[in-house]
Amino acid sequence: MNPDLDRLIQLQRLDDATVAARGKIDAFPAEIEALDARLAAGQGARDAAQAALDENQRRRRELERDLGTAQTRLSKYRDQLMAVKTNKEYQAMLHEIATAESDVRSTEDRILDGMEAAEGMAAGLKQAEQALKAERAAIEEEKKQLEATKAALERQTEDADSARAAIMRDLGGDALALFEHVARARKGVAMARAVDGHCAECHVRLRPQHYNEVRRNDSLIQCESCMRILYYVEPGAGAASAQAGA
Repeated sequence: MNPDLDRLIQLQRLDDATVAARGKIDAFPAEIEALDARLAAGQGARDAAQAALDENQRRRRELERDLGTAQTRLSKYRDQLMAVKTNKEYQAMLHEIATAESDVRSTEDRILDGMEAAEGMAAGLKQAEQALKAERAAIEEEKKQLEATKAALERQTEDADSARAAIMRDLGGDALALFEHVARARKGVAMARAVDGHCAECHVRLRPQHYNEVRRNDSLIQCESCMRILYYVEPGAGAASAQAGA
C-alpha cells in the first residue's frame, strides 16, 4: 500500500475516534443535569410527603383546640342547666347541650380520622426517605462512573492527538494538504472505502477503470463525486481495517 495512503487511513481512524470521544465528553453536562433532576424529583417526593404530614398535624392541633372549646361550652351549658327556672329555658338549654355534644363528637371523629391518616402519611414519608437515600447513593455512583469515563475519554483524545501528530510528521505535504482540504469540505470525513465498485460514503458507482486503480492502493485517488480519497480493503481483511474511514 502507498505509505501516504496508509497513514491517511490511520489519520482518519484517529480523527473519527476523537470526534466520537469528544461528542461523548460534550454530552456529560446533560447527563449530570439529568441525574440532578432525578435527585430533585426524589427530594421533591420526600418534601411533599413531609409537607402533607406537617399539614395533617397542624390541622389536628386546630381540631384539638376546637374540641377544647366545644368541651368547655358543653360543660358550661350543663352547669347552667341546673340554674334554669322555666321549662322554656330548660328546653333551650337542652338544645344548646345537644348541639355542643354533636360538635364534640364530630370534632373527636375528625381528630381520629386525622390520626389514622397521619399513620399512612408517616409510612409514606419513611418510604420516600428510604427511596431518596437509595436514589442519592445510586446517583453518586453513576456520577463517579461518568467522571471515570470522562477522564478515560480525555486521555484517549490526548493519545490520539499525539498519535496524529506523529503520523502528520511522516506524511508528505501534498497528501496532508489534500486530506485536510477534503476533510474541511466533507465534515471531517476525508477517506472513503471503495466497496463493490461504489464509494462507501456517497454511494456513487465508480468507473470500472477508476475502481481497478483504487484497488491497487498505490496512489491517492479521489472519488469523482464526493472527492474523498478512496482506498480498498480486501474482503476478510479484518473488522478494524474495514471500519477505518467508513
